Amino acid sequence: MHHIVTHIRKSLSLKLSLGILLMAVPIFVLSLGILYVQSRNNVRKEATERANSVLNTTMLRINRFMNTVETATEANAWEITENLQPDSLLALSRSIVMLNGNIDGCSISTEPNVFPKYGRYFSAYTVRETDTITTVIEEEYEYFEKVWYKTPRLLGKPCWVVYYDESDSLTVTLDGMIASYSKPLYDADERFVGVISTDLSLIHLSRVISEVKPYPDSYFMMTGEDGRYFIHPDSTQLFTHSIFSETDPNEQADIIALGHEMMTGKKGNMRVFIDGKPCLVSYQPVPGTRWSLALVSPERSILQNYNRLTYIIAPLTIIGLLLILFFSSISVKRAIRPIYKLTNKLQRIAQGHYDEQISRSRYQDAVARLQNSFAMMQKSMSRHVNEIHRINEETSRRNEELARISELAKEADRQKSLFIQNVSHQIRTPLNIIMGFAQVLREDISVLSEEEVKSITGMMYHNAVTLDRMTLMLFDSSARGTIEELYTKRDEEVLCNEVALESIAMTHEHFPDLHISFETTLPDTFCIYSSHIYVMRSIREILYNSAKYSDGQNISLRVSEKDSMVRFVFEDTGPGIPESDINRLFEPFTKANDLSDGLGLGLPLAKRHVTSLRGDLTLDTSYHLGCRIIIELPVD
Repeated sequence: MHHIVTHIRKSLSLKLSLGILLMAVPIFVLSLGILYVQSRNNVRKEATERANSVLNTTMLRINRFMNTVETATEANAWEITENLQPDSLLALSRSIVMLNGNIDGCSISTEPNVFPKYGRYFSAYTVRETDTITTVIEEEYEYFEKVWYKTPRLLGKPCWVVYYDESDSLTVTLDGMIASYSKPLYDADERFVGVISTDLSLIHLSRVISEVKPYPDSYFMMTGEDGRYFIHPDSTQLFTHSIFSETDPNEQADIIALGHEMMTGKKGNMRVFIDGKPCLVSYQPVPGTRWSLALVSPERSILQNYNRLTYIIAPLTIIGLLLILFFSSISVKRAIRPIYKLTNKLQRIAQGHYDEQISRSRYQDAVARLQNSFAMMQKSMSRHVNEIHRINEETSRRNEELARISELAKEADRQKSLFIQNVSHQIRTPLNIIMGFAQVLREDISVLSEEEVKSITGMMYHNAVTLDRMTLMLFDSSARGTIEELYTKRDEEVLCNEVALESIAMTHEHFPDLHISFETTLPDTFCIYSSHIYVMRSIREILYNSAKYSDGQNISLRVSEKDSMVRFVFEDTGPGIPESDINRLFEPFTKANDLSDGLGLGLPLAKRHVTSLRGDLTLDTSYHLGCRIIIELPVD
């Protein structure tokens, strides 16, 4: 004993641990007592939240079933009145049940003598029995007084009803209990001709909603507007008993209060005694009906785990005290652990890991001051090392940037040379033709016939127009052309058919023998507010491309209006545009290949013109006979 006392006096960690234990024991015991007292309330609160969650989930499932019934009924009601024939009613009744797994039956019943062949009664009825669906014409009986027929007829609108099928014809129900969505049917003259009634088995519904329960002894019950049970674990109380049956107002006032809450369509939670046992009841109304669904959870199930808490309080107390002693000892040892951590950090820094972080201490003792001094030293050294690294990285980055800029400059120079070569080639060809024919006309015009002179001058004019077109495109692609387009008037009245025909005529100047089909759904006076010159240039460029690159046999232009947009649709037949070139179709100076005619500016400029006019130019990739391009421009 003396040895133990001496060891405690010499060991600072043990003395601190015992001091912590003496302070912690009263706090621990008090906290445990408060926990024990409050846990019961927390269990009740958690049970209420859990019950409400399950009830909400179940209500969603019920809504899904009811919505299925309502949707199937409403979706087929119009077809019934449109095809008011016996065979059609039988087929529709069967179709509704067959296509909707949540529906157990469907009857379509008519007023007397709607079908003279059947006399006063005609009711097409389909029932689901397990995996079998049966459709029949029901035997004659006075269904006009049945609640599922009489109620919608009196109300003049669809409604949900619950009734007891006395004939027990729907064998899947429990004691003939059926929930039915009934809708009155009217012919074209607004004359009442019958009722479609779509059935939902309450035992089917009961099985579905009972699949999820918060506690093993929990159960659901559903009541109608008068408190009668529609769903209840005791099948003998269904429909014939209500929540008020055999209830003593003096001793069971809580059940009567619960019944009134459910009958008035309220939502909430209530603690009631059912069969002398306390239960938590969560209830809420069923949307679209005057029914109410309740979840009953006995308190013995709710508090089952809580009651076991009593048997573990004593062991928990002992274990808790031992844990306090254990963790207090660990805490004391951890108080001097920064010395060891600081040593390890300094060793790594000495090995060259200058970014090794030394955390600062918020305490003011000697160990903390030593740790903070080393932390400041490490941050200063790390900052200088990082600055050196940053300078090296910046230098490397700038060298890479200079190399990249140099490559870009080389590429730009190469592109400039290619562009100049391409423009020179494209301009030289028509210019050589003009100069050659001009030489012929100057030297040998006397020996040429009038027809030859016209042909030569026509060729010269054609190539002059080509030069003019290329010059105009080069100007449009320049910075000045872009600025001129930016400030051009966009509020001119542009006649859609006229600008299309004008563009076709200009295309014929390049291709005199070309046939272009023109169709329009717009009157000749139909106009949009835009820029005539840029609309015409855009249409002309697309027609020019169609003439150059298609087979020239089936070029068409259609003009129409859709969704406040004027559409110019261009179609041709031929090779079309390869899929590999679609992504770069609208890039300036891009051609199918370097040997093809043109500057590669036609479609990019047309796209730019249309976009600047608040429209769009697109390629229809679903068209595979050639090429289809669509221009859309706003009407206003």
